[in-house]
Amino acid sequence: MSVLWGTKFDMATAADHEGAQTPARSCGAGEVDALTLPGVQVHERTGRGGSGRGGAGAPGGAQVNGHMLPSSQELAATLPVARLLVDVVPAHLDRPFEYLVPRVLDDLVRPGVRVKVRFAGQEVTGYVLERVPEAEHGGRLSPIRRVIGADAVLTPALASLAEALAASQAGTRADVLRLAIPPRHARAEKACPPEARVPAEEGDEPPTDVAQGPADVDPGPWGAYPAGPSFLRRLQAGESPAAAWSALPIDAGGWPQALAAAAEATLASGRGAVIVVPDHRDVQRVDVALTARLGAGRHVRLTADQGPQARYTAWLSLLRGHVRCVVGTRAAAFAPVRDPGLWAWWDDGDDLHAEPRAPYAHVRDVLLTRAEQAGGAVLTGGFARSVAVQQLVATGRLREIVPEPATRRRLCARVHVAGQGQEEERDGPAVRAHLPSSGWRAAREALTRGPVLVQVPRRGYLPSLSCAHCRERARCEACHGPLAVGAAHGAPTCATCGLESRQWACPECGSRNLRRSTVGARRTAEELGRAFPGVPVRTSGSGEVLDHVPPTPSLVIATPGAEPVVEGGYAAGLLLDAWAALDRPTLDAGEEALRRWLTAAALVRG
Repeated sequence: MSVLWGTKFDMATAADHEGAQTPARSCGAGEVDALTLPGVQVHERTGRGGSGRGGAGAPGGAQVNGHMLPSSQELAATLPVARLLVDVVPAHLDRPFEYLVPRVLDDLVRPGVRVKVRFAGQEVTGYVLERVPEAEHGGRLSPIRRVIGADAVLTPALASLAEALAASQAGTRADVLRLAIPPRHARAEKACPPEARVPAEEGDEPPTDVAQGPADVDPGPWGAYPAGPSFLRRLQAGESPAAAWSALPIDAGGWPQALAAAAEATLASGRGAVIVVPDHRDVQRVDVALTARLGAGRHVRLTADQGPQARYTAWLSLLRGHVRCVVGTRAAAFAPVRDPGLWAWWDDGDDLHAEPRAPYAHVRDVLLTRAEQAGGAVLTGGFARSVAVQQLVATGRLREIVPEPATRRRLCARVHVAGQGQEEERDGPAVRAHLPSSGWRAAREALTRGPVLVQVPRRGYLPSLSCAHCRERARCEACHGPLAVGAAHGAPTCATCGLESRQWACPECGSRNLRRSTVGARRTAEELGRAFPGVPVRTSGSGEVLDHVPPTPSLVIATPGAEPVVEGGYAAGLLLDAWAALDRPTLDAGEEALRRWLTAAALVRG
């Protein structure tokens, strides 16, 4: 193995330390006692070597590969060398490094455990890949300093996944493992019961998740799809189908209940299930559906808002085999579920599924890679199908699960585009208003039957301004950022640097008059409140995202992705300023706009 640039570690041994005890020190939460090497002093000085190169060993030292090491009493009797994957950033260091295994750590250093080692002058985390009898490195080796927890957190499946994703995403295995393995929490380790016993001998009781009879899982919402019940039967039989599911609107049983039914069928076959959804509101909905289907304690949830202890407890419950079903946000895609049988994710096109940190893997890529390596069924669903999922369908990797056309027509809301037909002749320029007259009439009629959803593509008050004379977009004179108005009677303010522009003049025509280009959610709520006096107006967006609203008449103003759910669906939905959803400088602007529109339309009852 090549020598690293860094700090060299020389080890000096004392004469004899037979029977020496490990010194103890106090430790805080999330940390174990340091297990130091008896009789070995670690000296640092500038030079080379993570797997360091140094001078000759002390008299009486043992040899590994012909190199002098500390006294044989201080090393593991068998397999004294461990190969580690060290958690460091540079990509050229993404390879195994060799370290010595002290005798006092012999029973603790197992493949998969976390350890602390010295690397380039710093103490860093490493994962044990394997233990070997001899070292390949030609220089002096440094010892493992301590073991962090007794659990083998780097499972063979996770190690294979990290290697595959690092190769496909042009990243490193350390980048993948930072996303996949949460930080250790000592209290969580103590609170979580020990590893569950896997029945392997004759006469042992079968796992509790295995079905004890021929009864089929209730298809529930899957009964509305011709291929739905057969998909569940294949899951329950232990098969591994792969499907792209086009979900019906929310009043057809609900997509959370459908995912819960798929998880129940998978657990009935004795396998585990991983369900990934975009945000915590979706996690809550699926969590309720899983509890209703499986009962309490049969699954866990993994989200960033849980807190370190709760999240690590849930993660350990999966690793130790106490539960085999998890629902969560994108971090749950790496969950160490035993005997996986279902990899499912909802709304593939949602940008929350794309990891913003290196190696920037999408949930789709993570789960498909895990399915290839470990087997299991694949299920992706949504109200809209992304281009990536459609490509998987076109190539035959996924099969479609779609409703009958008659069912779709019966359950889906009718779509009306303002300005078509005779409306333009009747209403004239008003068809291009922020709220066309046809939209106002539809909202007024629907408010007699229930709440009305109004989707606005922009948040804020007036998020975009332009010149009233030449329609040139108004920009800040200092930084050229877009000008916006944050409140009624507010001054134009740069959305980038915050500078007010009370004396703005158009650089193209010199006009000082401004007009609104787009209207935000707060201004829309203000206008609709005046247009429909006495009707409650609720807003859901960046300031406060509502999860549910009552099924009573009201106006619900929401930005894309923040639409609350109402039992039975909305009476009507208005998609205002649809052109603004397409006015995005990205290649997928059309795809994302369609996904947002179909998601909002699916919340409206047919």
